[in-house]
Amino acid sequence: MNEYDPEIKEMSVFVHQFTIESDLAFDTARLVFLDALGCGLESLKFKECVKLLGPIVEGTIVPNGTRIPGTPYVLDPINGAFNIGSMIRWLDFNDCWLAAEWGHPSDNLGGILAVADWVSRTNRAGGKLGEGRVMKIRDVLEAMIKAHEIQGVLALENSFNQVGLDHVVLVKVASAAVTAKMMGLNERQTSDAITQAWVDGQPLRTYRQAPNTMSRKSWAAGDACKRAVDLVLKVVKGEGGVPTVLNAEVWGFYDTLFKGKKFQFQRPYGSYVMENVLFKVSYPAEFHAQTAIEAAEIINKKLAEIGKTAADIKEIINRTH
Repeated sequence: MNEYDPEIKEMSVFVHQFTIESDLAFDTARLVFLDALGCGLESLKFKECVKLLGPIVEGTIVPNGTRIPGTPYVLDPINGAFNIGSMIRWLDFNDCWLAAEWGHPSDNLGGILAVADWVSRTNRAGGKLGEGRVMKIRDVLEAMIKAHEIQGVLALENSFNQVGLDHVVLVKVASAAVTAKMMGLNERQTSDAITQAWVDGQPLRTYRQAPNTMSRKSWAAGDACKRAVDLVLKVVKGEGGVPTVLNAEVWGFYDTLFKGKKFQFQRPYGSYVMENVLFKVSYPAEFHAQTAIEAAEIINKKLAEIGKTAADIKEIINRTH
């Protein structure tokens, strides 16, 4: 059997062997957890989000399934990952990571929380998923830290948007890596799951760019979480991996989708990303638009104080450096 690409092995070794010792990482992960859940619950006020939630077939009942926060739904973990992931991302208000590739690492909570709830509820009922463990919030936080790290470190030096791919490919890979361990897979099986995420068809970024910008950008992360959990469950059932999925000549990810370039790594995996992740505290918008919205809000109040509106603005001069 072929040896796994070193990039794949490093991820699975990190997931299984690295111990998170940073208090700052765990403290930040708690805030990210609450922030992401808050974003998800707020999204339930919007019918365009709510219409996508729930079971695929109405009336489906899943014993010990994944509970969807703020709703009555109890779903299988695959659809549960889609539901939670889509809720978290819908308003573009959860955390942010800006590098060669940008993204929102708390998107991974869609898969992590769905799997944690399903595994724990099943095992409380006498099941043996993931070695029979009932997970604690600390297990969820550790999975979040590692998912943040995989997505964020890959994003530091590698631009997926420059080759037309959407950044949620990194959500799929990171979620597959950490949920594989949560479901009790060993290091080699986790490598199998990671390779399946890389070989899976990757989404084009076109739904985020004119002239095709549309609402898929709000559920793309949920779809990535869903694919990750689905692929891990296939490995749980005995499906193998694609060992040289990145480096295979002609047919590998690098040659097929990344213009022949290999991933560059600025730093080894640790807890750097969670410790330095950005929160969107003020406004639900792209991070680089926060200051513009703040300025517009201030100007709006000043205009109102003098009895004016935006219609009275003759000219806008924008100076930057």
